[in-house]
Amino acid sequence: MAEHNTLGEKGEELACAYLAEKKYKILERKWRYKHKEIDIIAFYEGVIIFVEVKTRSSDYWGNPEEAVNNKKQRFLIEAAEKYIYEKDYDMESRFDIITVIINEQGTQVEHIEEAFYP
Repeated sequence: MAEHNTLGEKGEELACAYLAEKKYKILERKWRYKHKEIDIIAFYEGVIIFVEVKTRSSDYWGNPEEAVNNKKQRFLIEAAEKYIYEKDYDMESRFDIITVIINEQGTQVEHIEEAFYP
C-alpha cells in the first residue's frame, strides 16, 4: 500500500476514535456510490453526519480542509442524497470535515462541524 494510503487509513481510524469518544454512533465507513465515497457516516443527537476526513503529514501545502473544494463537496452531497434515499431516512443532516495531521511532533485532530452546506 502506498504511504499516502497508509497515512489516510490511519487518519480515518483516528477520526472514528475521536467521534466515538464524543459519543457519535458510527453507521458506515467508506460508503460508496458509484465512484464517490463518504469516509464516515455517523449519527449524533438526531442528526445524520457525513464526514470527510483529510489527513496530512504537515500543513505545508495549506490546511487539509482546503482540499474539500466545490467539486468534492458536490460529490459528497450527491452520495449523501443517495444514502438518505436508500436508507429512507427523514432527519436533519450535515457535512463535517475532520482534519488529521500526523508527524514527528505528534497528532492533531480538528473537527469542523457544518463545514459546508448542500
